[in-house]
Amino acid sequence: MIPRRLLFASFFGLCLVSCGDSRPPAVASVTTVPVQSKVVGKPASDVRVALIMKTLTNPFFVEMEKGARRAQEESGIDLKVQTATQETSIEQQIQLVEQEIAAKAKAIVIAPGDSARLVPVLKKAQDAGIHVVNIDNRLNAQAMQAVDMKPVPFISVDNEAGAYKAAKFVADKIVKPTEVAILEGIRTADNAQQRRAGAERAFKGNPHLKIVAQETAHWKIDEAYELIQRMFKAHPNIGVVFCANDMMAIGVVKFLQESGKREVLVAGFDALDEAKTAIRAGQLAVTIDQQASEQGYRGVVTALQMLRGEAVPMEVSVDTALVTAQSLK
Repeated sequence: MIPRRLLFASFFGLCLVSCGDSRPPAVASVTTVPVQSKVVGKPASDVRVALIMKTLTNPFFVEMEKGARRAQEESGIDLKVQTATQETSIEQQIQLVEQEIAAKAKAIVIAPGDSARLVPVLKKAQDAGIHVVNIDNRLNAQAMQAVDMKPVPFISVDNEAGAYKAAKFVADKIVKPTEVAILEGIRTADNAQQRRAGAERAFKGNPHLKIVAQETAHWKIDEAYELIQRMFKAHPNIGVVFCANDMMAIGVVKFLQESGKREVLVAGFDALDEAKTAIRAGQLAVTIDQQASEQGYRGVVTALQMLRGEAVPMEVSVDTALVTAQSLK
């Protein structure tokens, strides 16, 4: 397996030369959040709030932490940022929640790596009197009902709609029979399921497109690099690739550049700086900005509102936007 840091290094080299059916819980209200919204809380340095994310190896979650830190600066809380080693390290995320229960955190803001497996330990946190806020990837409603977990606020984007935007952007460029590959995220994660569904909907709307390969690369650069190699070996005429995040898109672009397949249209999701660089270089067609910083910020603000006894919306929808060569000019 190719080390991630080596893929990043060689990917940037290429860029320089050429210039990633669970039903939702009932929604109390839906709020579209503008960039740089500001909700200032009262100083509360003795209030421990934990932000538990999937990893910091993905720049998306680095941005999410920045937003959470902005809320910390405004409110004065004791914010503990905890992350697993990898996005697939679900057991480690469970252990982090256990640690916060033992530390008597007042609230946990979590971007769960798995929509169902985190539910039992989060129910345990609720039973311990800890407020839970769900961001980025929705917890599974059936799993919550099975353990009698109370509904929690959810803050994210419309992943299906965002993926549809990105996939349709490339689909609209196709006017002759073309084969398509889809690289999915972790299949037990709701956001991965929604992004797959959005991409499928867009591609099925163009009669010239046929999905011939569809597998998971678990959100990872190196797995995506190896997976797209196998896909092209089986289907050498692939002309469009949708990746459910930019990390996987970076792995795909790296393979395409090395193999000389530079006419393939690739769509990503997350608007990482690396993806924007690839778009400017003509190597990536489109990505989706889902405002990771704003999700982290709103997650912590919502936790503080709950701690103050305020009513909060059960669902907050953060805007998504297409990022293309035109929008980057």
